[in-house]
Parts: sequence; C-alpha cells; structure tokens
Amino acid sequence: MLKAKDIMTSQMVTFFPETPIVEAAKVLLERRINGAPVVDREGKLKGILCQSDLIAQQKRLPLPPVFTLLDGLIPLASYKTLEKDMKKIAAATVSDAMSEDPVSIDPETTLEQMATLMVERKFHTLPVVEKGRLVGIVGKEDILRTLLPGARDETEQGS
Repeated sequence: MLKAKDIMTSQMVTFFPETPIVEAAKVLLERRINGAPVVDREGKLKGILCQSDLIAQQKRLPLPPVFTLLDGLIPLASYKTLEKDMKKIAAATVSDAMSEDPVSIDPETTLEQMATLMVERKFHTLPVVEKGRLVGIVGKEDILRTLLPGARDETEQGS
C-alpha cells in the first residue's frame, strides 16, 4: 500500500507569514500551483495559502444582519466572522490571508486515507508533517500519478 512518504513532493514552494501577498500571488501564478504551505523559520507549519484565499480579497464584504431594539442595534451574526473577512480582504501579508491550522498528514498516511480526505473535505493539497516540521506535500496530481500504468511499481521500488 502506497503511503504519503512514497508519493509526496519534498521540494516544494513555501511561504513565510511575513511574505507580501502580491509576491505570493505571483509565485502561485508563475508556478501554476493552487496553494502552498506557510511555515515559520524553523519549518513548522503555520497555515496554507490557496488561490481561493487570494480571491477572497475581491469579494464584497457582507454586512451582518441586525435588528433594532429601543434605538439600539443588535447583531444577528458574529462580529468575529466579519472581522476575519475584513482581515482577508485587506491582507498585505500571507499571514493575513492564509488558512490557519490546516489539516496535515504524516508520512505513514495511506493513499486511501489521503484520497478520502481530499474528496470528503475538498482539499487540493495535504501538507505532510513529521515531528512538527513540514517535510512534504501531497497534491491531487500526486495521487492521480498512482493511476498511471507502471507508476505504482516505480514508486514502490523507490521505497
């Protein structure tokens, strides 16, 4: 059975939280990748930045519904959600736009488990973390390659 360590990409694009958002967008477009992990200087996973996080900057900010009671406004939605949306829209650095605490897998995660996570949670990429540090990433393309004739044998021989 193939595992994450057998198919992961260990030479990957990563961002630091302080990377300017414009620079990150340029890298994602030039490399034609959907997203990249965000790590601190020690290589610990802090988040993941996806194209959808950048597209969120272009959306309209929804105003929370309110009702009035005795000349006061009572919010019907959480201001926390509004604050999070405002932060993403005004993002200047990767840390402002990234999705924090991404789901990660370890090198021993099976191909079946990875595929299930991707399909059920609609993930395009899964960071691979070992002993708290990012060691690789598995994308949908990595899983698709296992379907090609001979790919499974070549990958298993490398183990």
